[in-house]
Amino acid sequence: MSLRTLRLRANGRRNLAALTSTMLLGAAALAGCSASADDNPIDSVLGDDEPSSSATPEEKKVSEARLSVNLPRKGDVPVDTLVEVAAENGTLKNVQLTAGKQKVPGAVSKSGARWTAAERLEPGVSYRLTGVAADEDGLKRSIDRTFRTVPLSLDQQTYPSIAPLDGETVGVGMPVIVAFDVAVTDRAEVERHLEVESKPAQPGSWHWISDNEVHWRPKTYWKPGTDVTVDADINGVDAGNGIYGQMDRTSGFTVGDSVIMKIDVANHNMQVLQNGNLLRTLPISAGKPGFTTRSGIKVIIEKHRYKDMDAATTGISEGDAEYYNISNVEYAQRVTYSGEFLHAAPWSVGSQGSENVSHGCVGMSTEDAGWLYSITKRGDVVDVVGSDRPMEATNGYGDWNVSWADYRAGSALD
Repeated sequence: MSLRTLRLRANGRRNLAALTSTMLLGAAALAGCSASADDNPIDSVLGDDEPSSSATPEEKKVSEARLSVNLPRKGDVPVDTLVEVAAENGTLKNVQLTAGKQKVPGAVSKSGARWTAAERLEPGVSYRLTGVAADEDGLKRSIDRTFRTVPLSLDQQTYPSIAPLDGETVGVGMPVIVAFDVAVTDRAEVERHLEVESKPAQPGSWHWISDNEVHWRPKTYWKPGTDVTVDADINGVDAGNGIYGQMDRTSGFTVGDSVIMKIDVANHNMQVLQNGNLLRTLPISAGKPGFTTRSGIKVIIEKHRYKDMDAATTGISEGDAEYYNISNVEYAQRVTYSGEFLHAAPWSVGSQGSENVSHGCVGMSTEDAGWLYSITKRGDVVDVVGSDRPMEATNGYGDWNVSWADYRAGSALD
């Protein structure tokens, strides 16, 4: 059990799953307030450093090794600290950082002169740091310090949610999304601790949508069969304005077959391609005047076998001539946050292929909608042309409507 399990708390907005976190090793420079074993009363020196009163002059030698740590001499320690122990004129051995029975992993440098923790600290936790350094004569000096970290409330911590979900298979247009429940103001620092690894490797970039959401997408659509791992190594990271990362998260997903739906609003049809091969051309009906279907590249956000559709959710009130409330609409696939779906529309079959009569959705026969539903998944691409109403980049997974240059400019680091 890792230290972060000490911090799982009941909170309705943070129903955490037990996930494995991959930590990034980092080396932090020793702070100017570092204390050595000689001048800090908290440090203790092993008995073999203290010669007895009956020792001979040769036996009265003390270790030449000196130890220092990057911890403040007084007060609680910030959680974004990567604890380091450094040895001068000596080689480090047996360095341990523990909280109760839980051990914080760390590593000694090749020279043996520095030990660095592999994880940042947890809030409001008492730690003990012990270690030994031996000089060239084998004489030892030790350190034994206890300290406590700054306590943090939930409102002082931000929790990262990741999409796609771990184990999910998605379409070639699916962006990586990391959402934060408390705003991030130091975007650059957080972004330094976010990583996307794909096999085969594909170039991509992070792009901040807001202080609560950042996306990553490859330069071009994912290659089918790609395996992707997302690592949000933000536990204890300073997110700015007194906010720190609550815990690390990882997610691994697979990119499935390429399914691209090419919709021509003006010609009332949809071409469905799988891995570049045209499977079918379906007659459709899109949005009528005043409710024009947006042109642009959309991505399937979610799928519903049945979906209740109430016009009130799109701003049309009861009593309006355009109001509708339809229960159990079949094979509904959302492509915008504002309410555009691909779905079965048996009531408009007579207009499909010839006229646009919907309130913005793309309707088709129940048979065609069921077939389409059976081959699609979240992240599949819906490329719409033929209308004068553009798709907004943030109205759903609209990442592909932003040029590559502008997308990269949305990174806090590029």
